[in-house]
Amino acid sequence: MPIQQDARYCPQCGHALEARERYGRARPVCPACDHTVFYDPKVAVIAFVTDGDRLLMIKRKYEPGSGKWALPAGFVENDEHPQTAAERETLEETGLIVRAERLILLLHRPDPDGLADIVIAYRAALIGGTLAADDDAADAGWFARDDLPEVALASTTALLALWHDGAI
Repeated sequence: MPIQQDARYCPQCGHALEARERYGRARPVCPACDHTVFYDPKVAVIAFVTDGDRLLMIKRKYEPGSGKWALPAGFVENDEHPQTAAERETLEETGLIVRAERLILLLHRPDPDGLADIVIAYRAALIGGTLAADDDAADAGWFARDDLPEVALASTTALLALWHDGAI
């Protein structure tokens, strides 16, 4: 289930908020101090890593898509560059060190039940490490283009289509 953004009290003064027209749409506004609440998007990154004709994937431990396979991915910290986040998430989930080299796809809310509003996918090069699932990955492995497991997430499906078409 997607996260619902619902502000009820002002983060500045604690007064109950009300919907008012601000900056072209209805937004939560504090009638006491006039503070406007803006909802920030949740940004995730994906690392698309290949070794020859094999693709690195992780088996998801949690929903959405628990038990199915996806590309190494995760959320960007507020003070982190997205490329660095893609490298960190890949290391955390797979034990492999990668270098995010180029942006390959940008998606807006690709999964209706997903938690990310913006998903940034990078082509990443394998640098080193030892393959071992960890963090929120139940398993990790390399898969041939013609022998892929059951896939979770629309973002993974979109990237696999680009890979099959030779665009990645």
